[in-house]
Amino acid sequence: MSIEATQFIHPNAKIGKNVKIGPMVVIEEDVEIGDGTEIAHHVTILNGSRIGKNVKISSNVVISVIPQDLKFSGEHALTEIGDNTVIREYASVSRGTAASGTTKIGKNCFLMTYSHVSHDCVVEDNCILVSTTQLAGHIEVGEHSILGGGTIVHQFSKIGKHTMVGGGAVVRKDIPPYAKVAKEPLTFYGVNIVGLRRKGFSNDVIFEIQAIYKVIYDSGLNFTKAANLVEEDFPQSEHRDTILDFIRSSDRGILSN
Repeated sequence: MSIEATQFIHPNAKIGKNVKIGPMVVIEEDVEIGDGTEIAHHVTILNGSRIGKNVKISSNVVISVIPQDLKFSGEHALTEIGDNTVIREYASVSRGTAASGTTKIGKNCFLMTYSHVSHDCVVEDNCILVSTTQLAGHIEVGEHSILGGGTIVHQFSKIGKHTMVGGGAVVRKDIPPYAKVAKEPLTFYGVNIVGLRRKGFSNDVIFEIQAIYKVIYDSGLNFTKAANLVEEDFPQSEHRDTILDFIRSSDRGILSN
């Protein structure tokens, strides 16, 4: 039997140029795959998949699986995977539901083995989900964030950009941007200094972020009053406003220290 004979690729699926597809792969009708993408053996790509260019999908991955949500009633929904993202063995991504219509994973992300991204999640560019990370529905993960191995995130939680989450974490509250969090119960553990330096943040900017979080977490004020104090005492900057906007828009509440 030839390799081609072991595949099922629907004739209406849109496959780009120079796409490599291994044996025992299933690709359904409503699927689009960008140029240069590589798909290993035993991969299942279901309806609603929109996969970018130069994506690498390892064996036994399932993309755009039906959501594990009792409210899902078969509505048309999508799963978007950005360019250059890597998805390793046995990872799975659910399609969206009527709530948002789409599950989104950005560009240059890395989903390691057995990680799961549930329905209506948004994982922004350059994020890493280490092995067995589990995202429930409607979660937002900001760009350049790293979630350590075995991280479990409660539905509707938000994780700010440039955040480092320690392995084995159980995330029940929103994690603000630029933070490093660890322990059980999960605790604010300072600013993600190493991650910020790797991304080119200057010492002055890192010192500013540290000073802001000293007010947020060490002033003895509640988060609302601490945010107001930061707005009064610190000059306007992109990083100040990113932190304040995140705190003020949090629905689940901010992680404590």
